[in-house]
Order: sequence, then structure tokens, then C-alpha cells
Amino acid sequence: MKIAGFFLDGYYCLDNYSPFQFVWKGKMYSTVEHAYQAAHFFKTNPDLSEKIRLCFSPVEAFELANKNSQYDDPKWKNIRVTIMEEILRAKLKQNNFVRDILINTGNKIIVEKNKKDSFWGWGPDHKGQNNLGKIWMKLRDELSVKK
Repeated sequence: MKIAGFFLDGYYCLDNYSPFQFVWKGKMYSTVEHAYQAAHFFKTNPDLSEKIRLCFSPVEAFELANKNSQYDDPKWKNIRVTIMEEILRAKLKQNNFVRDILINTGNKIIVEKNKKDSFWGWGPDHKGQNNLGKIWMKLRDELSVKK
């Protein structure tokens, strides 16, 4: 099985921490991580959401969101995959380099090789849900249909 892993395997631009700016919902985000973490609080704490958007790094955005998880949108677990897909679509549409790299993955299985996250990545046993990889493959399939 050929894998297009994106924890520094040449596909880093697919990682949520990669520095490819994009506009989503009328605001500029430095990374996918900034947008995703800010989205937790759009309805429940807009000031916190804005602080997260403006964080210096994706690590800082992640940490600030996690410190304030008590303010998460109560529907977050039900909408997070849809939100992530929206964010990735915005990044892809606005960054030709990312689009080209995604297309060049061909028919490889795209995996977030995150050993700590079995929801977005493949987890410690490589049997995780890999939801991030699934979204990228869906978007890649849509691009190949448009050709």
C-alpha cells in the first residue's frame, strides 16, 4: 500500500499547521489550525475566537482553544468534520501549490500520521479514523472529476 503521509513526508502543505494563508468567512487565517480552533467559539465566545485567529502560531491557537474548551459550541462534535471540510476547501481553492500537491498524490491513501490522534489521524496503532486524510482524498477526487 502506498501512503501519502503528511507529517513531513513531502506533503506538509496538507498539514493543519502548514503556513498557507486563506480567507474563510470573510477573515484571513494563517493556518487551518487557526481557523479550526477559532471555529469552536464562533457562536459561544466571538472574542475568544478572534484571539485564536490572531495567535502567533498554530500551536498557540491550539493551546488557547484547549484551555477554553468549556466554551466550545455544544454542537461541536457533531459539526467538526463539516467545519474542517469547509476550511480545507477554502485553503485548497486559494492556494495553487496546495492544489498541485494534492493532485500529485495520485491514488495514494492520504494519512495524517499523527500517533496521538485517532480521530483526525491514524493514531498510535495506525488504525485510527483518519478523518483528515479522508477529507483530503474526497477533495482530490472532486478535483479529478473537474478535469
